[in-house]
Amino acid sequence: MARVRPPRLAGSYASTSFVRFLKFPDMLPSTRRRLILSTLILASGVAGFFIGRISPDVRPVPSPKAPLIGIASLTSETYIRAVRESGGIPVVLPNTDGNLEHIDEYLSLLDGLLLPGGADIPPSEYGEEAHETVELLDDNRFQFEKKLCKAWIEETDKPLLGICLGSQWINVTSGGSLVQDIPSEFGVVHRDTSHPILIEPDSRLSRIFGKTEVEVNSMHHQAVRRIGSNLRIVAKSPDGIVEATETTDPDRFLIGVQWHPEKLMPDDALQAKLLKAFVEASAAK
Repeated sequence: MARVRPPRLAGSYASTSFVRFLKFPDMLPSTRRRLILSTLILASGVAGFFIGRISPDVRPVPSPKAPLIGIASLTSETYIRAVRESGGIPVVLPNTDGNLEHIDEYLSLLDGLLLPGGADIPPSEYGEEAHETVELLDDNRFQFEKKLCKAWIEETDKPLLGICLGSQWINVTSGGSLVQDIPSEFGVVHRDTSHPILIEPDSRLSRIFGKTEVEVNSMHHQAVRRIGSNLRIVAKSPDGIVEATETTDPDRFLIGVQWHPEKLMPDDALQAKLLKAFVEASAAK
C-alpha cells in the first residue's frame, strides 16, 4: 500500500516558499511582496482545511493588506495563531545553518518582527561566565537571531516585539546584560507561575493596556539586569525583577516582555491588546 504523507503545516510551507522568492534579487520588491502574500494566504487556507478536520477553531484567512510579521525560529504554533488572530500574516523565518544570507531581504520585505521565547543567550555575549543553570541556544538559532535582532534594531524603524528570550535578545543586542538565574540570585521563582507587574504610567505599554498593573504568566529564569542603550525599563514584578522594556524613541514600537501574551490568547482580551497593537503598528509602516 502506498504511504500517505501528512500535510505540511502552514508555517513550514510558508517559510520554504518565502525563502524561495528571495532567490530572485532582480524582482521588484512590490512584485515579490504580492507573490509572497499570495503564497502565504494560499498556505494558510490549505492549513486551515486540514486543521479544521481535527479542530473547529479555524480563523479567517488574513486580508492581502495585512502586514507581514516575521517570526524568528518558531518554537510554538501559538505565535502563528496570535499573529493571525491579531490581523497579521505570520511568516516563519527558518534558522537552518544560521540562515544569514537573507537577513537584508527580511529587513526590506517584512513589516514587523516577533522574536519568540527559547533557551538562553550565551553569557559571553555580555561578558560573563555561564552559571550552572544556563541552557544555551543551539548555534544555528543563536547566530541567526543575534544578527537579525541587531540589524532590525539598527537598520530599520519597523516594529519589534520580543517575548521572553526575545526580550532578552533586544537588551543584550543593545549592550545590556542579564540576570543569569533569578532563583539563585534573588531567591524567588518566576517559572511556571503567575504574578502581577507594575507598569510605568508614561510608557507605551501602559497606554496599550490602559492600566498600570496587570497579571501575567511567568516562565523564565533570566531577566534584564543592566539596561541596554536606547532602552528603558517600563515594568517590574513586585519583587523587583524587570518584566518589560521599551525603546526610548517615542515614535517606534519596540517592546520586550518577559511573559508570554500569545499563550494567554484568545481568552485574555487584555493581553490580546499587545499583539493587536504590534500588528497595527506594523501595518502602518
